[in-house]
Amino acid sequence: MRTLRWLLVAVVALTFGVFPVSAQEGVTETPAIDVFSRYPVQVLEAGQRADFELRFNVTGVAQTIYLDLEGLPEGWDATFQGGGDTIQAIYVRPEDEDQVVRLRVEVPDGVEAGSYPLTVIARGDRDTVRVPLEIRVKERVPAKLSFTVDLPVLRGTPTTTFRYSAELKNEGDEEITANLTYEAPQGFLVTFKLTGQETTSVPLGPNESKRISIEVKPYTDVPAGQYPVSVAAVAGESVVTLDLVADITGQPELSLTTEDGRLSANATAGKETPVTLVLRNDGTASALNVELSASAPSNWSVEFDPKTIEELPVGQEVKVNATIKPTEKAVAGDYIVTMRARPENGNTESAEFRITVTTSTLWGIVGVALIAVAVGVVALAVMRFGRR
Repeated sequence: MRTLRWLLVAVVALTFGVFPVSAQEGVTETPAIDVFSRYPVQVLEAGQRADFELRFNVTGVAQTIYLDLEGLPEGWDATFQGGGDTIQAIYVRPEDEDQVVRLRVEVPDGVEAGSYPLTVIARGDRDTVRVPLEIRVKERVPAKLSFTVDLPVLRGTPTTTFRYSAELKNEGDEEITANLTYEAPQGFLVTFKLTGQETTSVPLGPNESKRISIEVKPYTDVPAGQYPVSVAAVAGESVVTLDLVADITGQPELSLTTEDGRLSANATAGKETPVTLVLRNDGTASALNVELSASAPSNWSVEFDPKTIEELPVGQEVKVNATIKPTEKAVAGDYIVTMRARPENGNTESAEFRITVTTSTLWGIVGVALIAVAVGVVALAVMRFGRR
C-alpha cells in the first residue's frame, strides 16, 4: 500500500514538474511586424504628388517584408522608394528601429476633387499588416489677383516723377503671368518697374506676391490740378485695377530781361545808372515772395525797386527798377553783372548783363585844362627869354 502511494506521488511529480520545465525551456517569441505612417492622410491638387513615409519594425527575428498597394485608381502611378531606388520589399532586423520606405503617388491632372483611400499591404514571414492611407484631392482655385497700393495720391510739380509702390498677388493655385496696362490723361507717361527693370508683365507662382513700382511722368507744361491714372493687371479672366491720382500743384517759371530784350547797358564810373528789368512768369503756378539780387564786380552796388515781389501770377509780368553804380575807380571797359530772381516756391532765374563802363568827362576837362596851362607857361617862358 505504501509502495503504491509513493508510486502515485512519483507519477504526479513527473506530470506537473518535469514536463512543465521542458515546455518552458522550449518557448520562443513569435515573430511580428509593425508598419505605420505618421501622416496617413494628405491633401493636394490634381497634378501633384503625395509622399507617404512608412516606418517598419519587427520583433523576434529579422525578416523580409514584401509590399503591395491596393485601391490605386486607374491612371495613377505609385512606387515604393528606399535608399533612392524603387523597391518592392524591405529587410528589417529587430535592432533596426523605424526603418523608412517612401510611397510616392502621382495624381494625374484632371482628377475630380474627392477622397481616394489606399491600402498598403506588408507581408512578413508569418504576419500580414494592412496600413490605410488616404489622398484628398481638393478643387483647384482659379486664377485670382489682388492689387494694392501704399499711397494712391501723390503730390508734386510738373517736373516730378510720381512713384507709386504697389503689391500684386496671385491668390490662385496656378502659375500665371499678369499683363499690366494703364489709362492716363494726355501728356502723361506711365511705366512699370519690377526689381528696377521696366516691364509690362509679371510672372507669379501660386500664392506669390511681388512689389511693383508704378512711375507717372507728366510733361512740364501740364497745368496744376488732380489727374486720375487707372492701372490694371490682367491674367486670364481675372482683372484687378488701381485708381491713382497725381496731384500737380504747378510751379512758376520766371524769365528776367529788359523792355527791349537787350541784356546790356552803359554806365559811368562812380555814377548811378538806372536799368528797367521785366520779370515774367510763364509757369503753371504763381511765383511767391520773389527776391531780387545781383552779383557785381568788387565795390559796385546794385539796388532793386521793389526788392521783393509778393506774388506774380501765371502769365503776368512786372517791371523792376535796377540801379547800377560802378566804383569810382573802375577802368573803362565791359563788365558782367548777374541779376537773379528767386521765388520761394520755384527755381531761381538768372540773367547776365554786360555793362560797358566809361570814365567821367570831368576828368577829361581837367586833363585838357592842365595841358592848356602847361602849354601857356611854356609859351610865356619862350617869349620872355627869347627877346634877350
